[in-house]
Amino acid sequence: MCPGKVVPNNTHFDTTRANVEFTGAEAVDLPIPEGREPRSRHPFKGNVDLGALERLLAERAADVPVVLVTVTNNSGGGQPVSLENLRGVRALCDRFGVPLFLDACRFAENAWFIRMREPGQADRPVPEIVREMASLADGMTMSAKKDPLANIGGWLAMRDGDLAERCRNLLILTEGFPTYGGLAGRDLEAIAQGLRECVDEHYLRYRVRSVEYLAEALLAAGVPIVEPPGGHAVYLDARALLPHVPPLAYPGQSLAVALYLAGGIRSCEIGTVMFGRRPDGTEEPAAMDLVRLAIPRRVYTQSHIDYVIEVVTAVAERAAELPGYRIVEQPPQLRHFTARFEPLA
Repeated sequence: MCPGKVVPNNTHFDTTRANVEFTGAEAVDLPIPEGREPRSRHPFKGNVDLGALERLLAERAADVPVVLVTVTNNSGGGQPVSLENLRGVRALCDRFGVPLFLDACRFAENAWFIRMREPGQADRPVPEIVREMASLADGMTMSAKKDPLANIGGWLAMRDGDLAERCRNLLILTEGFPTYGGLAGRDLEAIAQGLRECVDEHYLRYRVRSVEYLAEALLAAGVPIVEPPGGHAVYLDARALLPHVPPLAYPGQSLAVALYLAGGIRSCEIGTVMFGRRPDGTEEPAAMDLVRLAIPRRVYTQSHIDYVIEVVTAVAERAAELPGYRIVEQPPQLRHFTARFEPLA
């Protein structure tokens, strides 16, 4: 990638976008319109807008080194992508001669939603759905700290043997040999075991149901969230909950701070702090201002979730009192990791 190139995605996650923009290329988000409407109950709000992708490729295919699809769409509320949509993206990539890669951090949860929500998929085993998802792509990036239940690590996979060899050689130069590089043997084994366990249907049912339990309780309390809930987190709609705080005063950050002060709830702003800054240094509101309540795997009991519900509900009851914030210190990239804020008067 280099200046003049453009990389389309349903929605780039923060680190993906930062790496694309660091090369001078342009990261373009092409979600379906429902994907930017928190109240929409569309079953696959992570889908790529196929019409928009077709228009982009028709105009600039020579400038597109790769098409990315993030499963599930983390920045859009943990929303899944359907098999039908992936097939449509594959067809467009074939038509215009552009490779398709998956950002597959939550591939198992995405496959579970396909089984639960997509017509004709209800009787298919999850591993079979995963294999079809992978068969539609030319490669994938993967953080094993997500679905594969590992503490560290990940991988880059691709069908092009020559390209894979170039990547291996670069890995040796920058990190180490593939079998021992940046990961200890025990971590490689943990990833292998996690891959077996994360497609277990009993685990996935428990995992998704835990998130639904939190979402249902918050909706019953009148707290606005992204609907339907995704597989790994509930996303609070900070823009709807704090209408008195304009996007450039960071309502998501305000809500995240309040949750931590009120009950030690550690959440993550996914909104204008994370995505509002443009490569030229200007700033504009993000498509949504969300706060992600990600649920660790195999850690929380129901009593933990009930505590989260109590804290979020209490904060929501006094949402009108929460102030906006301004940034007093920020790095040039990925500012949300280390920026410092102060409340507005």
